[in-house]
Amino acid sequence: MESVVRGVVVYLFLLVVVRLSGRRTLSQITVFDFVLLLIVAETTQQALLGDDFSLTNSFVLILTLFFVDIVFSYIKQWSPRSETLIDGAPTVLISRGKPDEEALRRARVDLDDVLEAARTQHGVERLDQIKFAVLEVGGNVSIVPQ
Repeated sequence: MESVVRGVVVYLFLLVVVRLSGRRTLSQITVFDFVLLLIVAETTQQALLGDDFSLTNSFVLILTLFFVDIVFSYIKQWSPRSETLIDGAPTVLISRGKPDEEALRRARVDLDDVLEAARTQHGVERLDQIKFAVLEVGGNVSIVPQ
């Protein structure tokens, strides 16, 4: 039973930490982010398993983590408010060609990243050619050209 409790607690803790750290796609991950991810994975493994490295304990933890993930997916389906709390909401970074500096800062996205997305998605080269740029929940930047 201790393994199940550990699994749920670690899952919830990681969910909160990842949610607070902001959204990024794998294509935006830096070397530092990758090294941090490896360290977190190792630390998480130690926190989950404790002193019990048996296959049974590992299987119980895997099932627990998947179960918690499935429960959250059902909760998000039933309550749109909880979906926003768990996954976040899209953030408008540029509106009618004007960057929202506060939104860019909060999302930790550089204007250069937004312009790169605009160039690759629509061939847009300047800010005044962008009607909206939105940081989606999954970490992608969507561009709506003028």
